[in-house]
Amino acid sequence: MSLATSSASRVSVASYRTDPLYPRIKRAVNAVLANGKVVAPVDVLICMDLLAPDQLQKWRQGDVPYLERVITCNLARLARLLRVLRFHAHELNLTPSASVYMSHGRGAKRRLRFTKSGEVKLEEAYATHFVWPGKGPFHAPAREDLQR
Repeated sequence: MSLATSSASRVSVASYRTDPLYPRIKRAVNAVLANGKVVAPVDVLICMDLLAPDQLQKWRQGDVPYLERVITCNLARLARLLRVLRFHAHELNLTPSASVYMSHGRGAKRRLRFTKSGEVKLEEAYATHFVWPGKGPFHAPAREDLQR
């Protein structure tokens, strides 16, 4: 088990709201949902100022070998962030949706990598989008629903 995986596994459904990253993740998710119905981890990273939009674009064009190379925090924190994001999205009744990221621009299209290691679980976590399944704009579940 890698260091990133072991530190992320300490975050549980019972404890994720007490994680120091949770308030920033919650604000970022709210900002993303204010403009649409889909929350992608890359959008959350941009809202949290951990990923510059121009660096995301370079990665999408295939100029950066893997996304973690241009994210400005350590791998253990990133793994924890992805885990907290998943719990928060579940709390908001967002539906996980697997996505595939392909390179844009010049040259042959190829699948983009998020991690240097290519670890399947982390690649899936980065590529999972969370979708508001309701009609109309997102609205948070009632407070009593969040306590259940």
